[in-house]
Amino acid sequence: MQPVVKRILFYGILLVVWQVAVIVLEISPALLPAPTDVFTSLYTGFADLTLVYDLVASFRRLAIGLAIALALGLILGVFLAKSKTADETLGSLIIALQSVPSIVWLPLAIMWFGLNEAAVTFIIVLGATLVMTINMRTGLKNVPPLYIKAAQTMDYKGFSLFWKVMFPASIPYAVTGTRLAWAFAWRALMAGELLSTGPGLGYKLKFASDFGDMSLVIAIMMMIMVIGVIVDLLFFQRVEKSVMKKWGLDN
Repeated sequence: MQPVVKRILFYGILLVVWQVAVIVLEISPALLPAPTDVFTSLYTGFADLTLVYDLVASFRRLAIGLAIALALGLILGVFLAKSKTADETLGSLIIALQSVPSIVWLPLAIMWFGLNEAAVTFIIVLGATLVMTINMRTGLKNVPPLYIKAAQTMDYKGFSLFWKVMFPASIPYAVTGTRLAWAFAWRALMAGELLSTGPGLGYKLKFASDFGDMSLVIAIMMMIMVIGVIVDLLFFQRVEKSVMKKWGLDN
């Protein structure tokens, strides 16, 4: 049986069990709405375009924050790889900061930027930059010495050695860093939007929670999960596999 068929059957059975459990156990919709109620909320949200409006707002913030994070991560990663002093000082700080969840920065972000777009963008950038920096730095540090020695025998040195040998050799790590940065940015976006003034999926989730609309809460949670899986499976995993295959790293 194909994996896709197995997954469809699994989620179909899960939804049936969920629906039956809610009916048989007479669970209050305020605690756990039935799947039919959740899908009704989804249909209503897309029909009146409110969810589309929130989705577009979230993706706009994500695109801006992720683009800034990837650029910063790339520059910082190269800087750490090329400077031993920076690696031993700034590098240790970046590793320490990576262990701090993005949502922990929210109070400071609100104090620094106010309850606005800038605070949410700051959280996204912070969440994604660190993982991109570490991956880029690791990629450059792990370029096989044989490549460098071979290039040096062909008179590659300085910037030409970096641009034509070291940077291309670190591309697989950069792609992995981009994929991880997307995941971190997506989580950070949802955390930031929970305290934003909207619009956005995170803001809509908080709005629905405040008004006790659990059907809409679960509907948005499902959207967040589905979007995360779709983007990762259909884009980042394919790009990563393609790069790994091209660089001869695909097993």
